[in-house]
Amino acid sequence: MEKVGIIGVAQTKYQRYNPASHAELAYEVTCKALEDAGLTIDDIDNTITVCNDFWDGRTISSMTITEATGSHKSPTTNVEGDGTYGALMGLMRLLSGLHEITLVVAQSKISEGIPSIITNAMFDPVYERMLGLDAINSAALQMRSYMSKYGVTKEQCAKVSVKNRKNARANPYAHLPMDITVEDVLKSKVLADPIKLLDTSPISDGACAIIMARERTAKKKHKKPIWIKGVGHCADAYHLGDRDLAEVDALTSAAKRAYNMAGVHTPLKQIHVAEVYDAFSYMELMWMEGLGFCDRGKAGAMVDSGLTEMGGSLPVNPSGGVLSAHAVQVAGLARIAEAVLQLRGEAGDRQVDEASTALAHGIEGACGQGHCVFILGK
Repeated sequence: MEKVGIIGVAQTKYQRYNPASHAELAYEVTCKALEDAGLTIDDIDNTITVCNDFWDGRTISSMTITEATGSHKSPTTNVEGDGTYGALMGLMRLLSGLHEITLVVAQSKISEGIPSIITNAMFDPVYERMLGLDAINSAALQMRSYMSKYGVTKEQCAKVSVKNRKNARANPYAHLPMDITVEDVLKSKVLADPIKLLDTSPISDGACAIIMARERTAKKKHKKPIWIKGVGHCADAYHLGDRDLAEVDALTSAAKRAYNMAGVHTPLKQIHVAEVYDAFSYMELMWMEGLGFCDRGKAGAMVDSGLTEMGGSLPVNPSGGVLSAHAVQVAGLARIAEAVLQLRGEAGDRQVDEASTALAHGIEGACGQGHCVFILGK
């Protein structure tokens, strides 16, 4: 694969409600990403926006941020999904040879909607929506299935929430930095058994942008480009009943594709920091297993031993992860931005020592139906 580098990243502060408009959020990160890359909007020859009509509350929602991202001046495509898929589309545009520099912008103001109603719409309209399924109670089905099949405990899941909320204290962009204990998590309000309030990610407004360029341009335009070494994506069956919710086949497939492209043979040794999409505490454990960091059912033991903490052998979500800031559609792109900062050595108090290879991961659909994995390196 031709080398493509990430030469600019930007995020807003994530918060429960941001009074800025969709366009203002997108404009803020567009300007900051251009400044980070040392470019102007005239340098951008291709733009990818990440918007969804359901979350944004209007049809053709990408039109809201067209001018704010400068995409009225260059070819543009909108992706209605997680930000990692927006980055994937931008990467493919560059690899086509038709473009040199891609801007990818994702924004979200989910505080203005009702998540339970919106996420109910992602289920089958004939058989599943009438059951009242949404993102939380469907995840509860998955968490219960995973715990039952592999012997994972509520305490091990709670440790993920404790770790990531603590990590968020070093992240100026995080929405919910907290000092909590395992007992706090276990005693928090039950939302859908076995998921409790502190097992879940918050409702966050915010935006993120990245700028990618082909190798010749990346080297010319930026002193420290971060290279995309590999990428893989895969989707599982749409109907929940057609899947074993305790398994992670789609993620395993996506990760293998990314690893093969990047020349990663032993993920636990070759990857130095991972940013994974932990919308719920149990998900970090499942996704770690699907990413090949350990055998099935063994991620809880990694958390118990401290291997995934900031000083461990594989820090997972040093940013605080999605558990500490969850702007839907933005969160996966933020994982890429955080991985870039780590590899540049610009992650501030959340910096991991000697990180030269990073993994960024996004999900799409109910219970992680689709997965997208990026491997990044210096």
